[in-house]
Order: sequence, then structure tokens, then C-alpha cells
Amino acid sequence: MSTDIYVDNLPLDATALEIRDLFCPYGRVESVHLIKDQETGRLRGFGFVGMISGANEAIAALNDSDLGGNRLKVRYPVKWQQERAPRARHW
Repeated sequence: MSTDIYVDNLPLDATALEIRDLFCPYGRVESVHLIKDQETGRLRGFGFVGMISGANEAIAALNDSDLGGNRLKVRYPVKWQQERAPRARHW
């Protein structure tokens, strides 16, 4: 089973192979999924890397590192519900 890692601020010309090569020194990479705009097909600047091993090492080494002039943000994904502030209830 793999551990997902969220990668943000990717260069818009990054490739899955380039990201795989970036993460491989830290452990076994199972998958790379770069998110694209549905209408244009262009990268949106973020994605997910699935790692079999070495996720902690990859995050420690690659967070705030430079790729193509962009400072990467590398962390475990946060569920959408956890990121949102609780809504006020109006009854």
C-alpha cells in the first residue's frame, strides 16, 4: 500500500517522469498524478506522488526545495473537510 504525498507549486511544464526521478532517491515511487485543467489540458501546478517507502524522507528533503525556479511545497495531503473552518449554523 502506498502513502500519498501532496506536491504544490510545480512548474507548469513539469512531467510525471521528472517528478518520479525527483522522488526516487528517497524510496520506492508507485505513482505520480499531475493535476490538469479539464478544459485546457494544462498542468495546474500541483499533484500527488504515491510512495511505497520513504515518504517521510522525501517530504523532509523536498519541501521548500527548488524545481525549475519554483519553491515546492511537499506534505501529506489534508482532507478537504479539515481545511475548512466550521460553518456557523443559522436556525
